Amino acid sequence: MPLEYYVSSGGKKLRCGYTTGTCAALAAAGAARLLLTGRAPETVTLVTPKGWRVEVPVCEASIRSGTAVCAVRKDAGDDADATDGLLIFASVSRTDLPGVMIDGGEGIGRVTKKGLDQPVGAAAINRVPRRMIREQAEAVCRETGYAGGLSVVISAPGGREIAQKTFNPQLGIEGGISILGTSGIVEPMSVQALIDTILLEEHQAAATGAEDLILTPGNYGLDFLREQGYRFSREIPVVKCSNFIGDALDGAAAEGFRRVLLVGHIGKLVKLAGGIMNTHSRWADCRAEIFCAHAAVCGADTETCRALMAAPTTDACLEILEQAGLRDAVMERILAAVGYHLERRAAGSLRVGAVIFSNEYGLLGRTETAARLMEEWK
Repeated sequence: MPLEYYVSSGGKKLRCGYTTGTCAALAAAGAARLLLTGRAPETVTLVTPKGWRVEVPVCEASIRSGTAVCAVRKDAGDDADATDGLLIFASVSRTDLPGVMIDGGEGIGRVTKKGLDQPVGAAAINRVPRRMIREQAEAVCRETGYAGGLSVVISAPGGREIAQKTFNPQLGIEGGISILGTSGIVEPMSVQALIDTILLEEHQAAATGAEDLILTPGNYGLDFLREQGYRFSREIPVVKCSNFIGDALDGAAAEGFRRVLLVGHIGKLVKLAGGIMNTHSRWADCRAEIFCAHAAVCGADTETCRALMAAPTTDACLEILEQAGLRDAVMERILAAVGYHLERRAAGSLRVGAVIFSNEYGLLGRTETAARLMEEWK
């Protein structure tokens, strides 16, 4: 039964869905009821931590050799979720030990790195879903008068393959998907989900004891450092921050990092010169305006400014400045502005600098703090 809750994004009405954690808890409720009553329910219902009621049909139900199995199909609503449509199974059996024991089976990943929600070796079933699963199983026990213990094993056939489309391999979760969700609800186009992933990677890096961090919006930044032959005296963790540079800096400060180096393409990082800390074009695209303003201060004539404002890319802006003999002067000003706004965001909680490059022109420059950090890391 589809959820009839909607959010607005980009002027569109988008339907919400429910998380793998909600699916696992619902499947556990169905399997526990089948085990303890001998009858499989047609539907299962719960109220998510967000307070929304979710009722779904039981897709598969069976009982064999003292183990009951039920499945619920994941519905991500209008979100682009790799697990949408996946069947989440719960296998429930009686145990001699009290309480509800929870583990992962086929298609559920295992944690292999520190700093995640669960300890190394545990199934990648996060705290809130574990609580939801336990509460649903305990509720069935109370209703049926069963006072013994239960074992609940969550599985997701096909999860190993689907996990390759998620962040799990980078996070150190191997063998399958994660059972996730803090609200129990999937909100389409969730920016917060992306930010949470970045913060989690920073938490993992901090868990190793690192005090230094490299942030890069994407693969280009790390590739550039390697191509330039930069060698540091020790391995420094690298976190991809996408467009969320301000949030990544806030997270780095919260995790206790002392020094952060941001490495990125001029197409994104030029926006920092205007104090813009989310570089997605949906939020702001003032690349040409920033180039034009700094060029004007450096003495660019009207024709050059008009050409900059009409330029389709930052590389085109750089070419215009090169022809006008202003590229170095403008980049010096832009780098100073980038450094100012990065330090303003950090507010003294850490030292932060930036290295900016172009695919066409290579290294364009470093902020003063970046130059000092790289010297210290040699």
